[in-house]
Amino acid sequence: MKHSIYFVFFLFTSFCWEKDATSDLTVTVTNVSNSKGKISFGLFRKGDSFPIKGKQYKGVFIKTTKPSTKYTFENLNNSVYAVAIFHDENENGILDKNLVGAPTEAYGFSRNARGTFSAPSFDEAKIDLKSNKAIEIWIK
Repeated sequence: MKHSIYFVFFLFTSFCWEKDATSDLTVTVTNVSNSKGKISFGLFRKGDSFPIKGKQYKGVFIKTTKPSTKYTFENLNNSVYAVAIFHDENENGILDKNLVGAPTEAYGFSRNARGTFSAPSFDEAKIDLKSNKAIEIWIK
């Protein structure tokens, strides 16, 4: 009986600990053409409106460095995420577009997903975070 109680306690604490596990996601943006402005890093969860700026789970602007810029999202719950990046060269806080709506600043997504005439879907860009992970996003 005593061994059964220990087993149940161990099973319960293992399950609870795994549920609250966290990991870091390091994102390196490559193909940065110049050192003007900042890189916008947006982290999205499934329920967020991917990839709309302002609707992300977490977001940050980092000073641009050429040829790559890196940021780490720390202590994330192990889950599914997607990342959207853009190079805000003029530091106005938005992805600039031309008259027909095509981006005029470099951008990219996790898994280097690209949509044909729009942004990729969350599923095309999703990352299953189960442990610390490093990804690279090529922007253009």
